[in-house]
Amino acid sequence: MKTIIITGITGQDGSLMADHLLKDPNNFVYGAHRRLSVPNHQNIENIKNHERFKLLELDLTDAESINQAIREIQPNYFINFAANSFVGNSWKMPINHMQTNCMGVLHCLEAIRNFCPTTRFYNAGSSEQFGDVAYSPQDINHPFRPRSPYGASKCAAHHLVKVYRESYAIYAVQGILFNHEGVRRGEEFVTRKITKNVARIYNAQKSDESFLPMELGNVDAKRDWSDAQDFVRGVWLMLNQEKPKDYVLSANETHSVREFIELAFKAASIEGEWIGNGLDEVFIDKNTKQKLVVINPSFYRPAEVDLLWGDSTPARQELGWIPNTSFSQLVEKMVARDSGWPYIN
Repeated sequence: MKTIIITGITGQDGSLMADHLLKDPNNFVYGAHRRLSVPNHQNIENIKNHERFKLLELDLTDAESINQAIREIQPNYFINFAANSFVGNSWKMPINHMQTNCMGVLHCLEAIRNFCPTTRFYNAGSSEQFGDVAYSPQDINHPFRPRSPYGASKCAAHHLVKVYRESYAIYAVQGILFNHEGVRRGEEFVTRKITKNVARIYNAQKSDESFLPMELGNVDAKRDWSDAQDFVRGVWLMLNQEKPKDYVLSANETHSVREFIELAFKAASIEGEWIGNGLDEVFIDKNTKQKLVVINPSFYRPAEVDLLWGDSTPARQELGWIPNTSFSQLVEKMVARDSGWPYIN
């Protein structure tokens, strides 16, 4: 029986990884989460009573809670998905981002070094580490040029993972994962904000009710989007190589927020078009001329990353990893879930 600790278990990636690992009867999963006065277990309701799953209270900013977990459980794997991961919020809470995303990783590495050096450790990296990109597509050798406190915290953690791997022979890796979304994505992220609002507008139109348009910031930012379910498979492959090595996971294609909006409304059978320029640009319903999307400059970031486009060729060639869900399928699936429609991929 392999024991695996997964932090961030109530989030998108952590819950999907638990689902993936519990398919194997030889895995026992400890789902680590911070204690909250109002717990949010929506993403793990399907596994909370699983015989090979147990909730574990753990906080990345509390070194002793991590020490105790590693010391008592002696896990074969420690998968760290916990993070303060909302990029836009990192300018408002930069210290918290560094404490959680960097110092939290240091606490994990120190606990593994001291109490169970055979534990295989994975830390969630981000394409935001590349930031102000020097070339496209970005591969594992691209320099780190972060443009946000969030990106900087992930860069610092990446360096720590490398230092502990080389200094103490710990199996420690940090995957650089480009944008990955899904039906469990938090509603504060732009993709889920779009699909939730498309569902809202669709239902309002269907009921012949008035509605307010969706408000967004930079719709021309381009991202390399994939389905999070594809990425957890890749992470597990990274953890089970003969030697530890960092990889990029990506779809190897880029799409703008504008394209995501268009596909999302199309999935709801709403045909729209863009009119106007700059901050006055709006996305309207071609038939009714109603405003569907307007630009709100308050949603712009202090420093924007305009283009992220990954090159995951090594992961595909060396790990045998291949994404299964296309960009359009991902958008359709998210809109269907938020609208309450059945969806078959």
